[in-house]
Amino acid sequence: MTVVVGVDGPASYAAIRLAAQEARYRAAPLLAVMAYSGERALGAPAARPLATLRTAEDERVVTDAMLSDIVRDALGDQAGDVACRTVVGLPGRALVAAARDVDAQLIVLAARGDTRMARVLGAVSQHVLRNAPCPVLVVPEASNR
Repeated sequence: MTVVVGVDGPASYAAIRLAAQEARYRAAPLLAVMAYSGERALGAPAARPLATLRTAEDERVVTDAMLSDIVRDALGDQAGDVACRTVVGLPGRALVAAARDVDAQLIVLAARGDTRMARVLGAVSQHVLRNAPCPVLVVPEASNR
């Protein structure tokens, strides 16, 4: 059984750290998952002329590197113990599918936006909470500080 953490940029640092603690506590492996669209994206910033379109493979390579960097920034030397997986598709579906694939015992997510006011979760968190095959822990953004 595995602990799965959804990664969506630097806002996920607290979720990654908490997921690593849970994985150690449970003596379970940690899997960091990041989804990407897989659609052709512009290969140049808006301020520069368009050179080429990025392919789905280019998008996967960029997402792989970004996921590794974020996990390393969040965990430092412990990052080597984390398995990383990039998945084409919608983030909520990708997390639920990954959790099912590894028979996860816990999914950890970062809350998005201002949860202090409305206490409303984003679409990804709602999808995962409704469809997860295991318990889900949503980490408030305030924990990133």
